[in-house]
This record gives sequence, C-alpha cells and structure tokens, in this order.
Amino acid sequence: MKKKNLIRFAQSLVILPVMAMSTPISNIPKIELPQNVLVQKLNNTANGLLALNQAPDPAVKILKAKAEAIDAYFRERDMPLVGTGLKMAEEAEKNGLDWRLLAAIAVRESTGGKFECKKVPNNPFGWGSCKIGFKSDDHAIETVARNLGGNNPNTAYHYDDKTTVQILRAYNPPSIVPRYAEQVINIMNDIGELEANKDSISNT
Repeated sequence: MKKKNLIRFAQSLVILPVMAMSTPISNIPKIELPQNVLVQKLNNTANGLLALNQAPDPAVKILKAKAEAIDAYFRERDMPLVGTGLKMAEEAEKNGLDWRLLAAIAVRESTGGKFECKKVPNNPFGWGSCKIGFKSDDHAIETVARNLGGNNPNTAYHYDDKTTVQILRAYNPPSIVPRYAEQVINIMNDIGELEANKDSISNT
C-alpha cells in the first residue's frame, strides 16, 4: 500500500510542473519582454539620430542670420518685401550670388516692393524692363536669381562667371543708368557685411 502511495506521489510531482508550464499566469511577464527591450533600444537610437539631425548646423545658422539681416532692413524701412529674406538668401546661395544682391536690387528698383512694376504683377526687380510679371514674389526671386547666377542658358552670356559688380553693370549698364552698380553696392553694404571675398567697386 505504501509503495503504491509513493508511486502516486512521484507521478504528481511530474504532472504538476507540466500543468504549471501549460497554464498561463497573469503575474508572470510574457516572453515578449526581450523584444520590447530591443524595440525600446531601437527607439532610443532613432531619437538620438533625430536629435543629432536637429542640432544647429553652422551653415543653417549663417543662412538664417543673412535672412534676418535682409528682413530687418526691409522692416525698418516699412518695405513690403519683409518676410522674403530667407527666400532671397536661399536662392542667392543656390545660384552662387552675394546674399545681399537680390534685396539690394529690389530696394534700388522698387524701394523694396513699394513701387514695383505697375503693368505686370509681382516684379519688384524691374526685370525685363517691367514687361515680365510673375506668379508671386517667390517666383520672381527664383527667376532673377537663376538668371543673375548665369544658370539660364538664354541669358548666361550676360551674367555667367562674373563678379557682383560685373553682374550689376550687365543688369543696368552705366550708359543707361550711371552709377547703378555703385548705388546697389552701397545698399548691399547697408544690409550687412559680406564675410569674405568682398567685391571691390573697382572690379571691371
């Protein structure tokens, strides 16, 4: 009798662990825990990369400073083109132009948009002798920058590979508007300083 009881007791010890393994217990963490830890690590890595990408880029800071200088010039003089500083700085950089050039031309031609071309829309640059209109100020900025940068095949022979002074003298020759280049350069200097490679007005 005792022998049979011992056998049954031994069998119960074998059966109980099997039942414990097959019966879910809510208080015991699931085996998915390592996967959750992995996901968390991946998220932390992604967040770190995102933070790195969002860190201030010196080039971006310089571009923003240029934009702010242009907008400050417009704002102080109550000129309608205030708010276009970033677009002007971006397009100037994209087309290899002095960052102050577009703003200074707009000031010289239309007092920063106050007296832009009347017969066509959105042309504060006097582009095309005020015979060409644009969809918006941004469109005008893009078009004029592309042309002055020598990136339009139709006008490249006027502006490609030229200094700022040479570009201005092609834009409005001294025979048509005396001292035009000098006037625009003076406005550029009022807007801000060029950090390097400053053009001399004596350039030809």
